Amino acid sequence: MTAIPEYFGSLVFDDRVMKARLSNNVYQSLNQTIREGNRLDPTLADAVADAMRDWAVEKGATHFTHWFQPLTDITAEKHDSFISPSPDGGVIMEFSGKELIQGEPDASSFPSGGLRATFEARGYTAWDPTSYAFIKDKVLCIPTAFCAYGGEALDQKTPLLRSMEALNKQAMRILKLFGNTDVRHVTTYVGPEQEYFLVDKELYKMRPDLIYTGRTLFGAQPPKGQELDDHYFGSIKPRVQAFMDDLNVELWKHGIFAKTEHNEVAPAQHELATIYTTANLATDHNQLTMELMQKTASKHGLVCLLHEKPFDGINGSGKHNNWSIATDTGVNLLSPGDTPYENAQFLLFLMAVVEAVDEYQDILRLSVASAANDCRLGGNEAPPAIVSVFLGDELTAILSAIETDTAFSAHEKSVVRLGVHALPRFPRDMTDRNRTSPFAFTGNKFEFRMVGSSQSIALANTVLNTAVAESLRKYADRLEGSEDFNTDMHSVIKDAIASHKRIIFNGNGYGDAWLEEAVKVRHLAALSSAPECFPRLISDRSIDLFTKHRVFSELELRSRYEIMFENYTKTVVIEAKTMSEMASRMILPAVEQYAMEVSDTALSKRELISGLECRHEQKLVAKLSLLADSISECIDDLDGELVSLGEVCGSMEKAMYVKDTILRKMAELRKACDDSEKLVPADMWPFPTYGELLFSVDDDRRETECAL
Repeated sequence: MTAIPEYFGSLVFDDRVMKARLSNNVYQSLNQTIREGNRLDPTLADAVADAMRDWAVEKGATHFTHWFQPLTDITAEKHDSFISPSPDGGVIMEFSGKELIQGEPDASSFPSGGLRATFEARGYTAWDPTSYAFIKDKVLCIPTAFCAYGGEALDQKTPLLRSMEALNKQAMRILKLFGNTDVRHVTTYVGPEQEYFLVDKELYKMRPDLIYTGRTLFGAQPPKGQELDDHYFGSIKPRVQAFMDDLNVELWKHGIFAKTEHNEVAPAQHELATIYTTANLATDHNQLTMELMQKTASKHGLVCLLHEKPFDGINGSGKHNNWSIATDTGVNLLSPGDTPYENAQFLLFLMAVVEAVDEYQDILRLSVASAANDCRLGGNEAPPAIVSVFLGDELTAILSAIETDTAFSAHEKSVVRLGVHALPRFPRDMTDRNRTSPFAFTGNKFEFRMVGSSQSIALANTVLNTAVAESLRKYADRLEGSEDFNTDMHSVIKDAIASHKRIIFNGNGYGDAWLEEAVKVRHLAALSSAPECFPRLISDRSIDLFTKHRVFSELELRSRYEIMFENYTKTVVIEAKTMSEMASRMILPAVEQYAMEVSDTALSKRELISGLECRHEQKLVAKLSLLADSISECIDDLDGELVSLGEVCGSMEKAMYVKDTILRKMAELRKACDDSEKLVPADMWPFPTYGELLFSVDDDRRETECAL
């Protein structure tokens, strides 16, 4: 078997390939672009394109595509072959620098939020040389940004790259004040953890709700779920392990640093974690990971479910976004150091993040808002919908001591002071043991746990980068030109602690007491649903933040505002229509058929035994009849509300109608149907139950069939 180092990144046009195939001048220019974000000299594009084409063709590629990330949370691609006609009637393999740098896809059907009319639908893709090109299914994929004819960003990547530059600019100002003259660039690093479910493909095909919506809209609870915690970190089943093994190979070939794999809490739920890389590359990798998960699962007779809440009553799936900042010299700015200055610098950057989360908690919450994530956030397996920061008792006590200029006794009984006083080494073990926190400091990084499993990590990191850049801008403005840097730096940190300590919470985020304290005492933003979040995107504060740092224009923000409402409404309407169809054509007929069979059984018994009351059958038929009536009425109510929705004007008004009315009617229909499932025999129920879906992958017979 080939060793991993020999094939790792074999499908990626990475630094090793570029160094081997490009001239030194071209390589140095391109490498500088990648490392420092400088512009690539267009005259070198042809040389890069030639090398990229030759490498791809040698690997078996026949086509190329500008691979981009429109505002759909998935990727897009249009394939063009390398072939070009030759004079002798044959073909030659061509790929120019112009084709590498810019593409022109038909953009009419991608979400734009009103940025352009259909007749002005031309869009452009522009090569992002900071992300490596790669081969997927014999296609050379060139990571690109996607913009409208007028230059407005129509994708997830462009604002992310802008936010990384904004953070770099402000962080460099701070580092210069600390005398770090050797640092040339600051980069945000991300390591996402991806949760997912695996179910049997044949059972999946029998569930229209899974096919159309990605989650089960009906399903009574099975006798066993996750109560025993026996699945968490448990022995991985052979069929799942075979899937994981193949997935790892595919990920490693694509240069994705797949590191950790294990069973999660819920039956059929699993997790994959990757090693840190730059935020833009991590975003590309995560999008590719989700695609490869689904393709690999299919090869094993499985389906990978990435919905945030595919099953009611058990844990949903998130995507923990581990975020940090580091210099090009290898210094993690969120890691305590060995000298007073290093620790003062650490505290300044730490408080910049805390302040950013506090000041823009509503926009950070907005960055993970969706109809799917509404099903998950606030549940006992997911972070609460209120944003707070966990720092741990020891670090919180250190901040309190700094704020009040009092002594702090660590394990060594040393005193922590800031500014002109000596600052001893921080304790290294500051890891998070509180799994209820939405935003937790975990030693040398922050873990943002609210991101949904199906979501792109781009927007969350764009918001986080920009908000932290704003905090650093304020600090730099105060400290530049200071006559007493140590004293003024001390004041900046003290002021930040005093002003933003309300966001720090180390307790149980699931308790009712925290909800009351967060809202009534700390006055934190309580945004329980996506439609409540969306208006915050176009608030004056949000527009000022993003336009100041040139991450979004006001027009781009308003377009995304419209898209968010539209996506929310469409998602729930599709779910509602699916529920209505399944209940009408599958569930109601099954309930009525069983009621008839029970009634016929009672009649047969009476014919055999005169005077027999058949009380069990009578009670059962009465229950089934009542449930059938309830299901029918709920279907009519839901269908009626869907008609009424068409009369509602305005994107926000439609979304709120969906949230307040359509979802309530869906819940009523589900209850009647789930109650029916508990009475109807398994062989008469029209689709696989929760028990079958959640435990089918563990079925030895299915494992044997898959192996054969």
